[in-house]
Amino acid sequence: MARALIHMPATAQRGDIIEIRALIGHPMETGYRVGADGKLLARDIIRSFVCRYNGEQVFGAELHQAISANPYIAFFTTATESGTLECIWQGDNGFAHTEKATITVSAA
Repeated sequence: MARALIHMPATAQRGDIIEIRALIGHPMETGYRVGADGKLLARDIIRSFVCRYNGEQVFGAELHQAISANPYIAFFTTATESGTLECIWQGDNGFAHTEKATITVSAA
């Protein structure tokens, strides 16, 4: 099971631009490295990241072998209403992980 962290403000005013930072612990093995036994290590990478704000996608990224281990992603969105941000990582070998965070939005 992966360990993921989401850092974002717990509260904001409607219309504020907020930063969301997401980090997940994952080795991101490219499939090009040779192990101690001289054989190629199997590829094991996160292929996609999506963030949904109250069910609507606000950010998405396709990841490839060049991404480092424990990928860190930061992006901005506009606080429109109170609710939940859901971050979803999917990868090779059936890997899938979801983390949720809530935000309370007040009238400007």
